[in-house]
Amino acid sequence: MDKKILESIEIRQGDITKLEVGAIVNAANKSLLGGGGVDGAIHRAAGPELLTECRSIGGCPTGEARITRGYDLPARYVIHTVGPVYSGRPQDSQLLTQCYLNSLRLASDHNLASVAFPAISCGVYGYPIKDACKIAIDTTCNFLKAGSYLKKVIFILFSDDNYNTYMDYLKSS
Repeated sequence: MDKKILESIEIRQGDITKLEVGAIVNAANKSLLGGGGVDGAIHRAAGPELLTECRSIGGCPTGEARITRGYDLPARYVIHTVGPVYSGRPQDSQLLTQCYLNSLRLASDHNLASVAFPAISCGVYGYPIKDACKIAIDTTCNFLKAGSYLKKVIFILFSDDNYNTYMDYLKSS
């Protein structure tokens, strides 16, 4: 992997709602109206205006992404993407790849220098963390290699295990 590209990627452990970045990515459900896990945390931290804006969007299909203001978050925007519920079928990896690609495109289209991702689909949607990590990092590296306004992509993981999985994969790249 290209060293310059790898320098644009950062792995952190912590709370995505605390990051001062151009956009944080929300692992949303199709309704975009909040839920559990990171989705609920983002909605709570952003305040009620986020829910109001999300209602006006009308949902989001799996693999696609939508962008809203960040409201009470330190991040300027929230990019909502709907990951696949893991089933073990080949389409799972295609949909998860599209989540990352569409989110990165939205960040780039809005001239954002930084974006932060959680581990999309790895909570209640059941995606195996090692497989999801490979998709996340490989898709991001390929996107950055093609040229982008983005200067920093952060993967912020909540658990020790997920953080270690991402660190191990990045070191092996």
